[in-house]
Amino acid sequence: MTTETTPQATLITLTPKAIAHVKSLLDRQGKPDGYLRVGATGGGCSGLSYKLDMADAPDTDDRVMEFDGLKVVMDPKSSLFLSGLELDYNDDLMNAGFTFRNPNAVHTCGCGNSFGV
Repeated sequence: MTTETTPQATLITLTPKAIAHVKSLLDRQGKPDGYLRVGATGGGCSGLSYKLDMADAPDTDDRVMEFDGLKVVMDPKSSLFLSGLELDYNDDLMNAGFTFRNPNAVHTCGCGNSFGV
């Protein structure tokens, strides 16, 4: 397990809004010490889909990052497709949800949750 704490060592970035929202979700689930798992999985209309999940602990081969006290984990395979990703959270009434800015994506679908590399 690799622990990364310096900004230049992180695979991805999270905006302050995304960090605050995930911390709130973890608190509501009664898991303030939990982890956010960020990943990519096969499927979706563009070939790969983003995956966000909560985890109690990192897996053995996970990359571990920390953002303002929020622990984030990512498996090695996902890191191939998500390196450089910026995860944001939009709290607008009509468009609330997470948004992904992935420099590796060659094309994306209309919903923004699927991409191709």
